[in-house]
Amino acid sequence: MTLMRYNRPDNDVTSKRFSDIMDEFFNDALSARRDNFVPSIDISESDDSFLISAELPGMSKEDIDISLENGRLSISGERSFEKEEKNKKFHRVETKYGSFERSFQLPDNVDEESISASYENGLLNITIEKSEQEVKKQIEIS
Repeated sequence: MTLMRYNRPDNDVTSKRFSDIMDEFFNDALSARRDNFVPSIDISESDDSFLISAELPGMSKEDIDISLENGRLSISGERSFEKEEKNKKFHRVETKYGSFERSFQLPDNVDEESISASYENGLLNITIEKSEQEVKKQIEIS
């Protein structure tokens, strides 16, 4: 009989939301694909605006498309693999390439006309100003 060390499962699972666990599962499954490029996105909020930052290294701004439709902001593009040159062999390629699309439903309190974007050093920044009008409506019960 061989003794084996018992590894207790991660106890932190109970503090995670179910949707976070499912996101990790599906994101890990998708990241195993070699033709998959999913840029990292940070979303922050200040008193008067939202800021979406996307890491898109090695891309030019002409390769990126930003659109807004029915309150849904979409960022899409394609990161192409460098064409193989004569006398150049790749021994390892760990960089992700391919097309991508990330979409976000904007909250009701944004000014869609104020959306602006800038791209510098592989970082796309999208600024969305908040609307001064309160969108919520009180409904009277009769």
